[in-house]
Amino acid sequence: MDETIYLKKLEQREIKPTAMRLLILRTMMQHKEAFSLLDLENELDTVDKSTIYRTITLFLAHHLIHGIDDGTGSLKYAVCGSECNCEVDDLHTHFYCENCHRTFCLKSIHIPMVTLPPGFTVQSINYVMKGLCAECSLPGKDHSSHSSI
Repeated sequence: MDETIYLKKLEQREIKPTAMRLLILRTMMQHKEAFSLLDLENELDTVDKSTIYRTITLFLAHHLIHGIDDGTGSLKYAVCGSECNCEVDDLHTHFYCENCHRTFCLKSIHIPMVTLPPGFTVQSINYVMKGLCAECSLPGKDHSSHSSI
């Protein structure tokens, strides 16, 4: 992918581009599904863990990425689209596969809104469905790697 795409994403979110931020963003954008801090640390094994953590924290604060609590005890992350401001209207459904343990962003499925009692204000919503992903649902697929977490 062209380096200008990463520079533009950082500029859009008013994040000063550094070599390390560009490297971490590039690695994040290579993921097709949500990723964990441990995933990044393993891929960027020459980068200091605290640098990765601080960069994730910065990216979250500037709405460049969003965090997903998929119920596994480890937050997952995904890069936001250009139009996303991580507001309630931008939130989408996530799917956690109980067999392969991957978390998917289902951006085309918006989170259903509910009417709250007077005085309640929604700040964020976490909507995760669990089951088997399309790959793990294939007939004849061995589901024995499922473990209860």
